[in-house]
Amino acid sequence: MKVSELLTNFEIFTTNEETKVLEKLESLTPLHNFPERQRFVIENLSKKSLVSKIMHGKQVMVLRNDIPESP
Repeated sequence: MKVSELLTNFEIFTTNEETKVLEKLESLTPLHNFPERQRFVIENLSKKSLVSKIMHGKQVMVLRNDIPESP
């Protein structure tokens, strides 16, 4: 039996603060555009695999994982 058969509704727990930050990440955004507290929240979201960090030149960009990356 596969895990996907057992788990029909799989959700990752997010706090209210994390949800608000996720809503702000509508596109590829430089990490330095966020205040320090939101950067900390983004790091936690990255650990939960809800946000990806992407190097764009020398700049760290962040992108919500459910949005396709645009070139």
